[in-house]
Amino acid sequence: MGIITRNFANNILSGGTIDATDGIDGAIPSSNIANSSVTNITTVPASIGDTIESVASDPSPVTEGQFWYNSTTGDLKGLVQLKAWSAAGNINTARYALGGAGTTTAAVAFGGDKYPVTPRPANNTEEYSGYTWASVNNMNTARSTLTGLGTQTSALAAGGFTTTRVGTTEEYDGTNWTSNPTGLTTARNSLAGLGTQTSALAAGGAINDTTVTAATEEYDGSTWTAGGNLNTARRLLAGAGTQTASVVFGGDTTLGTTGPVASTEEYDGSVWTSVNSMNSARLGLGGSGTQTFAIAFGGNPPGTATELYDGTNWITTSAMGSGRYQIGNAGIATAALAISGTGTSPYNRTEEFNSTIFSPATGAWASGGNMGTARRYLAGAGTQTAGLGFGGFTVPPAAAGNTTATEEYDGAAWAAGGNMNTARRGITGCGTQTAGLGFGGYTGIQRDLTEKYDGSTWTVSGTLGTARSYTGGCGTQTAGLTFGGAPNSTATESFNGSTWTAGGSLNSGRQQLAGAGTQTAAIALGGEPGANTRVATESYNGTSWTSVGSLNTGGSGLAAAGTQTAALGFGGYVSTPNPASTTTEQYDGTSWTSVPPMATGRRALGGAGTQTVGLAFGGTTGSNTAVTEEWSGPQTTATASTLTTS
Repeated sequence: MGIITRNFANNILSGGTIDATDGIDGAIPSSNIANSSVTNITTVPASIGDTIESVASDPSPVTEGQFWYNSTTGDLKGLVQLKAWSAAGNINTARYALGGAGTTTAAVAFGGDKYPVTPRPANNTEEYSGYTWASVNNMNTARSTLTGLGTQTSALAAGGFTTTRVGTTEEYDGTNWTSNPTGLTTARNSLAGLGTQTSALAAGGAINDTTVTAATEEYDGSTWTAGGNLNTARRLLAGAGTQTASVVFGGDTTLGTTGPVASTEEYDGSVWTSVNSMNSARLGLGGSGTQTFAIAFGGNPPGTATELYDGTNWITTSAMGSGRYQIGNAGIATAALAISGTGTSPYNRTEEFNSTIFSPATGAWASGGNMGTARRYLAGAGTQTAGLGFGGFTVPPAAAGNTTATEEYDGAAWAAGGNMNTARRGITGCGTQTAGLGFGGYTGIQRDLTEKYDGSTWTVSGTLGTARSYTGGCGTQTAGLTFGGAPNSTATESFNGSTWTAGGSLNSGRQQLAGAGTQTAAIALGGEPGANTRVATESYNGTSWTSVGSLNTGGSGLAAAGTQTAALGFGGYVSTPNPASTTTEQYDGTSWTSVPPMATGRRALGGAGTQTVGLAFGGTTGSNTAVTEEWSGPQTTATASTLTTS
């Protein structure tokens, strides 16, 4: 059996160095190692063992943290996990102590306290699409410190505070709230709720200004009945799981006089059992997941802490971006939603937690040489070792900010090339470093200009049938393709080296989209307007466009590389207040898969290369950047001769 030490695998994941202490017999070239700029990734746990097995084919099933060497393909592979919070769309009505239900792509938030805005508490209800919140029909009873559970189209709200504690129960069907005349037996607020609309559990809470309760109640879709009491009475706790297999954690046992607790309890449908405590005691936290895989986040104190529970132990992971407590929550342990909360202004923030498993063999971004001119809304063409960047927007005011600057990349550094004839931003490019094509753009008006580059000089050649900017494009200098563009066009045109000809229309008009492939086998991805357009993907056969698999995250102002059946999409704008995405996705002709992200989040960037050897440059992070990153796809990380055998 060939062996590689766990230290070697961890070094690969963290971009560390490889030396004689790492258990390798013979050096592996650094160019063959997929160095990662990703942070907060799982190390190989001790439970997996100190060695990595050499096998002829990939094992199945695979456990997170497991590594193996495929002697047939020469790949070192493994499953590691990226865990991180990211900013999402703000809720419309800022509030805390609200209820939540659903998933990260279909959530509902309701009730809460709008302080200092009056009237308080709130009966507002909002639905989340995965990008933005929309106000929908209000609850019947305005209240705060209630609990919520279920799904976006089948939610339950129970308990809370109006001018007093209540047991009020309401059911939501995706359109309207219906009050159930049979409320909680024990009226209370600041309780934990979990399960479904027809099989729910309510635990703990405060029954007056001086008393917390251990009472548990079970709901069957119409009536609440008593269940087993908690071992530790408390309020402002969180929970996860189902009515017969649940876990609760955190909270406050004496209404603030002794501070928060870290205690955790599990429920089997009749009895609560105390288990290992969280690492951080806190109250007013959020939580979701199952009894054996739960997430706890936020709370007071420490505000941003996040922990994952595996059914036995709590493990601290990536912190939230903003500290807060009395949070609304939704989702599961690997895809959770933290909604509003108090503690850090503004109180309308939403954050998403994502835990993505990937293999080092899926690729990684590494730093390249910076461009000479930082800019956004530029065009790109060529390859990773012979790239071309041109045009774009450098500094305001708008007219003066447009640039003619052209730069050429040799795989390590950028050098100035010949300037374009017309300065413009929102220009699109395709072709190669010595046979480039630039078309469209914006100079204060939409432009139809086309220019060709021969490696040193730009020459004006042909005009678009429809003047526009921020289009998608792909192909070559003599067989180019452009599609979409401002203002939200569906138009497609083909270029034969001298003349543009109209082609089939996109299914959805959009701008700030990206493209990859050829004139007769292209793919269009992302763009504006709206959340649905940001994930939309269409393929082109030279005549017509067909909608295909949607991006997982998508964006507008993103870049792309590759072909119609092997594309790479990266960067872009997703939603306020996170306008500069690091997201990277691969397309196989059917579906998109998330892979390790860029180190620098940005939109309006340039892109070039292929799915396995890509290039990202320029763009804006909030201000213009010259940063360049190189993408390396699946790598051969070792050969059989480098392994110590046993």
